[in-house]
Amino acid sequence: MEYIRLTENMINVKLWSDFHRHQEVTKCWRKVDGEWVIIDNPFTEDWGEKEYEFLVKCLKNTVRTGGVVFGAFDDNKLVGFASAESSFFSEKYKYLELSSIHVTEECRGSGIGRQLFELISAWAREMGAQKLYISAHSSVESQSFYRAVGCREAEEYSRYHAEKEPCDCQLEFVL
Repeated sequence: MEYIRLTENMINVKLWSDFHRHQEVTKCWRKVDGEWVIIDNPFTEDWGEKEYEFLVKCLKNTVRTGGVVFGAFDDNKLVGFASAESSFFSEKYKYLELSSIHVTEECRGSGIGRQLFELISAWAREMGAQKLYISAHSSVESQSFYRAVGCREAEEYSRYHAEKEPCDCQLEFVL
């Protein structure tokens, strides 16, 4: 496995030609009356060409504005990626946002996500952040990953993220 910091010129739709952002979700976490509970919420998440085109625009902007994108490659094929933004926010802490982290469906559970998370964390520390902020998918599987790498519920919610994705779990990781 090779982990590479991607430049803007390296990011294009073709890079994702063998990537499978597919997830069969059955259960999700929700906050009900101040308590976290697991609910049944079956749906399929499956990215197509439109989603990858939008992703490329976002990731190019991330790099252009001083953020970072790391890619995990197996035999020159992208199997995972993670990105973080460069703008600090929060009233109490110096948060930087982990804006994306995904591993192709067939490689999940192999440690790629953990390594990408560690690369993003090291970058954020170098930037002077105190914490990573993650507006994370609420599926039981996604939340299990974030808990396994040491994330917890954010002490200070980003109003922007909470309103934009009301079903996401707002998490933080202390650097």
